[in-house]
Amino acid sequence: MNKRRWIMASFAIVFLLTSVVGGSGALASTLNDLKKEQKLNQQKKQNLKSGMENKDNAIKATENEIQKFLKQISALNKEIEETNANMNRVINKINKTNEEIDALKESIEDLENKIAERDVVLRERVRAMQVKGNDVNYIDVLLGANSFADFIDRFSAVTSLMDADRDIMRKQQEDIEQLEAEKALVEKKLSELKDSKAQLEKLKANLQSKKKEKNKVIDQLEAEQERLSREKQQLEKEFHEAIEVDAQLEKKIISEQKRIAEIARKEAERKRKAREAAAAKKPGALPQVSNGFWTRPANGTYSSSFGWRVHPIYGTKRQHRGADIAAPIGTPVVAAGDGVVSYAGSMGGYGNVIMITHSTNGGIFTTVYAHLSKISVSSGQVVDKGTYIGAVGNTGASTGPHLHFEMHVGNWTASGPSAVNPLRYVSF
Repeated sequence: MNKRRWIMASFAIVFLLTSVVGGSGALASTLNDLKKEQKLNQQKKQNLKSGMENKDNAIKATENEIQKFLKQISALNKEIEETNANMNRVINKINKTNEEIDALKESIEDLENKIAERDVVLRERVRAMQVKGNDVNYIDVLLGANSFADFIDRFSAVTSLMDADRDIMRKQQEDIEQLEAEKALVEKKLSELKDSKAQLEKLKANLQSKKKEKNKVIDQLEAEQERLSREKQQLEKEFHEAIEVDAQLEKKIISEQKRIAEIARKEAERKRKAREAAAAKKPGALPQVSNGFWTRPANGTYSSSFGWRVHPIYGTKRQHRGADIAAPIGTPVVAAGDGVVSYAGSMGGYGNVIMITHSTNGGIFTTVYAHLSKISVSSGQVVDKGTYIGAVGNTGASTGPHLHFEMHVGNWTASGPSAVNPLRYVSF
């Protein structure tokens, strides 16, 4: 409520206090306005609380998503580490293969030297054999023997030369084949290792790309989480402001109830004096106020007592701050004592409710009549004990037609410990 409204309300209260009973209806309207504003503020608090819970849930969901992606990144990091290890192993093999190639080059060089040397020998043999035409005529060599012994010597020499030629040719062919085989083997091994390295590099690049994408998602989620946290902080600020406003409104409501209670006290005093005056004229006609001030508010069955119980609708253990009288809808409800109506209207789980402020023996009481089907009085109205004020109903948080009746020592508060067991004062 803004400052201007409170100033106007204060002027109205000062003006209304100049009246005693005749202006009580206007006085109570201020209390109704305060309670309506309190109800709106309580609804605002509930909405803010729901908003904070929604933000909390969204923050938790975002945190779960972040954790999920962090786990995926952790798995990717592990894969990258394994890939790096595999690449290192392949690189080591490549280096080892290169060393083998270097060693093989020396072996190849030796082999090539041997082949070259044999090649020179073969060329000499070819030149030696090409005396006539393309081939050496070994028959002429044999037939040119001077004697049989010379023939045998020449035959042995020819045979040795032919065997030597064949041996040189065989070794030359084997060395050439070995050289080609070793070259091919090493080149194949090196090619395979290079292919493996290329695949691992491609795999690593793919993993790094996935990691980058997931880090980007985490950045977005963290930004969303930051936004939600800021919004939640704003809701918490508004919620605390609403709590402060609620406390201020409750203080003003209590102050207004005290003001109305003072009116009720004066009215009770007036009635007491009137009754004493009447009693003086007709002894025993009216009882004293302190003797029989309260009366049963409605006929019916006493169905639920004051104290802790499992709520029939919400299913949770809550304090039942009054007594219940089960009765058909429309059963008359009367004021339990002399007083001033401080509230008459709808109020959350109470449904249709009437509150009456009483003054007795210097003390203040407030009675509450809830779940009504009908309200027949208005705020500020002065009522006598036994005055018809409404009818039993089933409005608000109710599971069947009944009157919920509360008694409060002092003023009624939404959450205060003022409620007492009605059986201490009223007989059911």
